[in-house]
Amino acid sequence: MPRGRYSLHDPHDHTPLGEEHFHCATGPSGWRYVSQTTAPSGDHSGSVDLTLDELGRPIRLQLHAASWQVRGAALDGVTWVRTDPSGEHATEGNVAAHTFTGTSPAFYVAVSRLLRLSPGGGATRVRLVAFTAPVLAPRTLDQSWALISRTAHATDNGPLEVDEYQVSALDTGEQHTVHLAGDVVLSAPGIELEELESPPSSFS
Repeated sequence: MPRGRYSLHDPHDHTPLGEEHFHCATGPSGWRYVSQTTAPSGDHSGSVDLTLDELGRPIRLQLHAASWQVRGAALDGVTWVRTDPSGEHATEGNVAAHTFTGTSPAFYVAVSRLLRLSPGGGATRVRLVAFTAPVLAPRTLDQSWALISRTAHATDNGPLEVDEYQVSALDTGEQHTVHLAGDVVLSAPGIELEELESPPSSFS
């Protein structure tokens, strides 16, 4: 069960946004990721609880940030309920999208599990619903994902396969690179892996 800590920063000006302390695990029914986020001050700022089924579909998502809350799942595309800080005005949403995304590193793993790309197999388009702190307002976006390479690195625990993805925003044309090892993000825009207590889990 990988457990560790990511540092988060603005991908454009590198302003520190805090840290995400996480643990995740694979199982016969899929994958689960749980984390707590902290502000640069060290104060608690939110949480992520994401469960995928064996096909990589989000069967449960719970996000908290600044008293806002989102609960969602794959249902007729993706469906969610967003609750305001007062708890009085919950709003529902549904979009014909593939999965969710946001600032948490968990979402990179989730999209990669859903797409299951092969190295050099070309780009695949994916529609996502993004929730970003502090108010978790939903935004639908389209991305293109391509698995550029898969490289084995020798470690004390045997070879570690690292996947390099090229992710393109289809509305702006902006491209960035994401490196994943199993269910851990090694690097991505605005994300750095600072600590990892046990090796990443590999997906069968």
